[in-house]
Amino acid sequence: MRLILFGEPGSGKGTLSAMLSHRLGINHISTGNLFRSEIARGTELGREVGSLITEGRLVPDAIVISVVRGLFESTDFHKGFVLDGFPRTLEQARDLDELLHAHSWTLDGIVFLKAERDELVRRLSSRRVCRSCAAVFNTITYPTRQEGVCDKCGGGLYQREDDAADAVKVRLGVYEKQTAPMIDYYSRKGLLKLIDTTGDDAEKSYAKLMMALGKIKG
Repeated sequence: MRLILFGEPGSGKGTLSAMLSHRLGINHISTGNLFRSEIARGTELGREVGSLITEGRLVPDAIVISVVRGLFESTDFHKGFVLDGFPRTLEQARDLDELLHAHSWTLDGIVFLKAERDELVRRLSSRRVCRSCAAVFNTITYPTRQEGVCDKCGGGLYQREDDAADAVKVRLGVYEKQTAPMIDYYSRKGLLKLIDTTGDDAEKSYAKLMMALGKIKG
């Protein structure tokens, strides 16, 4: 299965992508997590994109496409993947079309996740990430069994700098300007499925996602 999940920050992309990866055995590609890993390691790429991510701004298209192109060359990705947070702009969407065509791959679903603005802010301020394995949790919708400890590897959890209030406002503004036009782009292709996750916990959103993909019946 090859999927794209996109939507506003806090809509549930990361959580649902991780659940898909674990339950279906497909690769989870989060460009945001990849870049944050590079930042933590102090690599040249990490230094290049570090300030952008901290301030809630988008990494330039050329850098993102280059990273995804490299990932697609891995044999692991031939068995399926879910793209989380990519593509984020129309240019990235068009470049992705070319990458998929080059590999003779087609997409099984493109899902747009939406939620009310107040809930997005609440979710983002409640999100926690594992320092060791980058697993994503939420103190409200997807809590860990032990507070502050990752369920998957036992690592410590932290709040990302771009989940702070000022950065969240910037991220939502960037989304409106650059990412929202992709709704029209994929709608015109007849590929888009929409899921409203307002008021849902992770399991309820996952059930809606499976239904939208035709994997379960309502």
